[in-house]
Amino acid sequence: MLRLLFVCIGLVSSLLVSAETDCDMKIETIKHEEGKFSLLLTYDKLCEVLVDHEGRKVVLAVKPHTFTDMNGTGVKQKISVGKVEKLLSLAKSKLGDSYQPAQAGPDHFDCSGFVYYVYKENGIVIPRTSRTQSESGEKIDRDSLKPGDILFFDTHERGHVNHSGIYLGEGKFIHSSSGKAYGVTISNLDTGFYKDKFRWGVRKIAP
Repeated sequence: MLRLLFVCIGLVSSLLVSAETDCDMKIETIKHEEGKFSLLLTYDKLCEVLVDHEGRKVVLAVKPHTFTDMNGTGVKQKISVGKVEKLLSLAKSKLGDSYQPAQAGPDHFDCSGFVYYVYKENGIVIPRTSRTQSESGEKIDRDSLKPGDILFFDTHERGHVNHSGIYLGEGKFIHSSSGKAYGVTISNLDTGFYKDKFRWGVRKIAP
């Protein structure tokens, strides 16, 4: 059995644990002292702990079954069904990190560097620049987008891609912006500045 000491700073309003029949995960102890919640978990080797702290919740999920992904080079690789959730969780954990030209993490990013970093940390290697990223797969239109897809924009309307981000679903995407936010932020794809700047998406994780 593996053991994990999970420390959550501040108030945890609810704790959800998802499990399957082939994975055993238990919360042994919960301690609260000086504004910290310490959770001692035990789980077996068939588990992978995925953490989502959005919406004042801490969600722990186990690793599900696997399927095949095409990484853009024609080479197949095995990834978990929870790959999208894990990728988006990492992306959201970078919210507020600052924009910096020519940087690809771990704490400062330009737009394509942010996308490159999040995918690389999840075992998927993609091109480094937004333009080459946009050419690395089949183009996907707005109505066909799924969470985890890479989005591409022509923010200067010069006829070529110059910005990229990651689709979250429900018309939202996360990206490292050189605009007002000047850092990793969530924007709306269907209203405001980016509505008319979106060009297409590319999918790196098979549905």
